[in-house]
Amino acid sequence: PAPPAPSTASATVAAAPLAGPSTTGGRVVASPLARSIAAQKNIDLSAVSGTGPNGRIIRADVEEFAASAAPRATVSVPAPTGGFVDIAHTQMRKIIAQRLSESKQTVPHFYITVDVNVDELLRLREALNKEAGDKGAYKLSVNDFIIKACAVALRQYPAVNASWTDTAMRQYDSVDISVAVRTDGGLITPIVRNADTKGLAVISNEVKTLVEKARANKLAPHEFQGGTFSISNMGMYGVKHFAAIINPPQSCILAVGAAEKRVVPGSGDSQFAVVTSMAVTLSCDHRVVDGALGAEFLQAVKRLLERPATMLL
Repeated sequence: PAPPAPSTASATVAAAPLAGPSTTGGRVVASPLARSIAAQKNIDLSAVSGTGPNGRIIRADVEEFAASAAPRATVSVPAPTGGFVDIAHTQMRKIIAQRLSESKQTVPHFYITVDVNVDELLRLREALNKEAGDKGAYKLSVNDFIIKACAVALRQYPAVNASWTDTAMRQYDSVDISVAVRTDGGLITPIVRNADTKGLAVISNEVKTLVEKARANKLAPHEFQGGTFSISNMGMYGVKHFAAIINPPQSCILAVGAAEKRVVPGSGDSQFAVVTSMAVTLSCDHRVVDGALGAEFLQAVKRLLERPATMLL
C-alpha cells in the first residue's frame, strides 16, 4: 500500500527551513556585501543567523547581529562618600511634592516678566504708615499693595481668574488671592478672600493673622484651600527674579523679586534717572491664558503698582 500523504502542516514546516547559519560543505553562505560588513566589524559569520534564501546571510543579518552584540551603556550611581540621615516626609511635604510635580508635568507653563517702578508706591506706603502713627491700626507692606493690585486687575480681566476643566473654562465669581508663606513644614498658601473688595489696611491685617496661624500650624482648611490666583514674593531674600510653579487648579501665579535701585534712561534734559525697580514674573497656564491676555493682565498690574493711588478709588 502507498504511504500516507504528509499532512499540510507537516509539509509546511518541512518547506520552510529555520533561520540559522547557512553552510555548504563547511563554507558559510553569505552575500558579498554581508561579508564585507562582517570583515569591517570583525564579526564571525558562523555566529550569524541568515534570513536570506536558503538561510543565506545578508546585510541586514550582519547589521542586526552587530547591534545586538554592541555593549550597552550603563549608568553608574556613585555611592555617598559620607554618612547621611533619612528624614521622613511629613504629610504636608508629600502633598507639596505631589501637587507641584503634577503641575509641572500636566500644566503647560509660560512666563512673562515686566519691571515695575515702585518709587511712588514706596512714597505712598510711607505716608499711609505715618498716618497710622502709634495707633498701630495697620502697617502696610509692599506685598499688601501687590495683593490689592492683582485683585483689582483680576476683576478687570475675569478670564485670568479662571481654571481649566475637561469640559469648560471655569471663571470664578470671587477674587481669592493665595499668598505663599514659608513654614517649618513647607510652603502653604493662606487665602485673602474677596481681596478686590477690601482696603489695604484690611488686607494687611488679614495677611498678618493668616501668616501667624500658618506658622503655628493653626490654619483651618477653608483658610488655605480654594484660592483663584497666587502670589509668591521672595524679594525679602534679595532674589531679583524667579518663575514660580502654578498652584492647580489656578491658572496663574505672580513671582515677585526684590526692589532695587537702577539707572534708566531719563526724560527731558536728564539723560539718566535712578529709580526703584522690581521685577515681577507671571506664570500662566496656556490652556486658560494666552500670551496676549497674560501680557495685558500683567500690564494692568504694573499700572496699578506704578500709580497706587488709583487702587484707593
